Parts: sequence; C-alpha cells; structure tokens
Amino acid sequence: MKKTLLHNCRALLMDEAGTILDNAFVAVEGDKIASVGTVRPDGPFDQEVDCNGNVLMPGLVNAHTHIPMTLLRGYGGGCDLQTWLHQWIFPAEAKLDDRAVAAGTGLGLAEMIANGVTTIADMYMHTPTIAQTILEAGISANLSVGGVYFGAPEDFSPDTCGDCQNQIRLTEEWHNAGDRQILVDASIHGEYTSNSPLWKWMADYAQKKGLGMHVHVSETQTEHQGSLDRNGRTPIQTLDQYGVWDTRAIAAHCVWTTPEDWAIMAQKGITCVHNPVSNLKLGSGIAPIPAMGKAGMNIALGTDGVSSNNATDLFGEMKFAATIHTGVSRDPLAIRPMDVLRMATCDGAKALGRKAGKIEAGYTADLILVDFHRPNLTPCHSVADNLVYSATGRDVVMNMARGNIIYKDGTFFTLDLEKINFEVKNYALPLIFG
Repeated sequence: MKKTLLHNCRALLMDEAGTILDNAFVAVEGDKIASVGTVRPDGPFDQEVDCNGNVLMPGLVNAHTHIPMTLLRGYGGGCDLQTWLHQWIFPAEAKLDDRAVAAGTGLGLAEMIANGVTTIADMYMHTPTIAQTILEAGISANLSVGGVYFGAPEDFSPDTCGDCQNQIRLTEEWHNAGDRQILVDASIHGEYTSNSPLWKWMADYAQKKGLGMHVHVSETQTEHQGSLDRNGRTPIQTLDQYGVWDTRAIAAHCVWTTPEDWAIMAQKGITCVHNPVSNLKLGSGIAPIPAMGKAGMNIALGTDGVSSNNATDLFGEMKFAATIHTGVSRDPLAIRPMDVLRMATCDGAKALGRKAGKIEAGYTADLILVDFHRPNLTPCHSVADNLVYSATGRDVVMNMARGNIIYKDGTFFTLDLEKINFEVKNYALPLIFG
C-alpha cells in the first residue's frame, strides 16, 4: 500500500470548529488519510510532498454537473431555460456519440481537476462512456442518466422505456466500480420531463438497489408553476407522493421551492444543490439558501453544465454563493465563508454518500493544495475569507484524488490533454456544428 506524507502545510480540516492546523503533517495510506497532526509520524514513506507553507484543504465536490456539455461552452446564450434547451441544446445533443462524449468529458475533467474538484455528481446521456473516462482520470463520481418519459402514462413499461433500460445497465455495469470510485444514482430529469409511472419505477428501483437519487427541482418559475397546475402540488411534493425521496437524494437548483417544500426536504434528508451562476445566467432566479439552511436542510454546491455556466471553477461558485445572499438580504451575516466552504466540501460529500470532505483519519484522501503565495491571496488575515472571496481555480497547484496525485503545477498525470484537445477540435465540434 502506497504511503504519502504531505508536510509543511496549513491544513484546513473542515471540522466543526473550522480548525486550521499550522505546520501540519498529513499521512496518506492507499486511498485514505491515515493521520493528521503537528508531529511527523513514524515510519518510511514512498512519497513526500513539501507543501511550501500553502493551504491544504479537502478536494471540492461539484454536486451537480453535466460534464460533456463542456462542448457547448457559450452556445445559445441570452435565452431563458426552456428556449435555450429546446432551440439550442437538445438539437446539438442529439448529434452526440460516444466518441464526442468522451472528448467533452475529458475536457471537462481537465478543467475541474485543475480547479481542485475531486468528486462530482453528473447527470447525462452516454453515461457508460463518461464512467470509463472518469475511472481513468481518478476522481470520484456519482453518475446518473437523467430519466425522461414523454409517453402516455398508460403506455409506460420499463421494458420499452429507454432510460429505465439505461438505468439498469448503468447500475449493473458500473455501481461501485473502482472500489466505489464510481457510484450510480437513480435519477429523474425533472417532474416536467416525465410522469408518474417513471417516478414510481425509479423510486422502487433505487430502494431495491440501494441507490441515491438525483433530480432537477423547481429551477424556473415556469417549471414550478407547471407542476402546481398539473398536480396541485410543487415538484418536491409531487415526487414525494411516489417515494422518490425515500433514499439519499439531491435536488438540483430549488430556486422556486417553498417553506412547505423545505420541511419535506429537511425531514427526508434531501440535499439542495445550489447552482448560483447557472441560475443567474439563465435568468432563473436565486435560490433562498439562507432560509433553507435555517429550515435544517443540507446544502451542497454545483456548477451545472458549462453550457449554462461557461466554467467549472467551484471557487468562483463559492464567491457567488457567498455574495449574492448577503447582497440580496442586505445582511453581511446571511451566509459566512465557512458555510460556503462546507457546501463545497463536507456537505457536498455527505450529499453524495461519501466519507470525504474533511482532513481526518479514515476519510478518503481527496486533498488539494492552494498557493497562498499568489498576489491575490496576499496578505492572509483569514484563510476562509481568502479561499471564498479571493481564490480562483488557477490558484490550485496540486490535486490528490483517492490518495493519488493526479495534477501538480500545471501537469496532468491521468489525462492526455493534447489528445483530448485534438478530439474536441477535430471530431466532437465538427460532429455537432459541422
């Protein structure tokens, strides 16, 4: 079992106290953190990393992505969600094949790994191709197919519903792959892209297989109101009637959710995944995160797809999450830097059912190093404030995922960036855009 020692660092533990351990030693054995302290641990190590006094923190968790949509960066801007989807995105996605998805996934992974992401929750098509690319890249992922069903309820059959079959194949082939590097979640794209037989089948399948659940919820006012018109209930309440939330679950966006929804979400342990930049860019609104937190909900952070965000810099997402809510509420204490850091680390890991997001013995060794010698991070009166308000993904100088250093000082060790860029330029983009 490979042993690595990281030393000469300021370790942000992400424990309840928000401890920052100066001159820390973090020992890693295999894919787990073995010890954390200020005294060098005994024994030889296969690898030692001098962190040069920089900040070591848990890797970031991007809890809602559509990673191959990196190929659509900046495409179809200036539209509301429904116009953007139906006139721009869906027609482009219909041209994708496995090779193009692999290229887009590789490109998206390169961006996220360089920006400090070690775990994602992704919902997309061609999911086995995404799984294989992620397995090789080395980060952890919860993957889902985003189940849709537009047929008549009385005609539904899991034997003929494409996404039911996709869900079954993905689960059988990929759940727990790579010693749980890949976890498969059940999923429903949204209340408005399916109907009750699919909801019931997906909920039952999740229960039977012990899977989590991933759903888009109340992203726009139109979506939310449509559910009220169709069902007399909000999306959260409607799906609750069919057992969708009776498992570990994440609900992406939640912009238009209500206090009654929050009570259900808190009771059922449903995590809201906040996607502030995407929601702002598409004009969808701002999720009431401080109020949801006060209602007892777990909150995680996501970028959504690059096509509706233009980037996967989770540090940028943290700054938006921290500043939007203080500005809207005119309360500088509405959300604090440590609250946002928890969303992006330990609370995101909790949402995905993973023992990660903290620097603590027994936790997965997902660790990133942020260069605090950079001008934008100097001086440092507060590590948390600097990380949330001043840092960008470009300040990440090392990414260790599952105990393996997969990126350091601009070099990728598990991705062939030259090949990825060739595939994007010479195959994927011509396939989609001609």
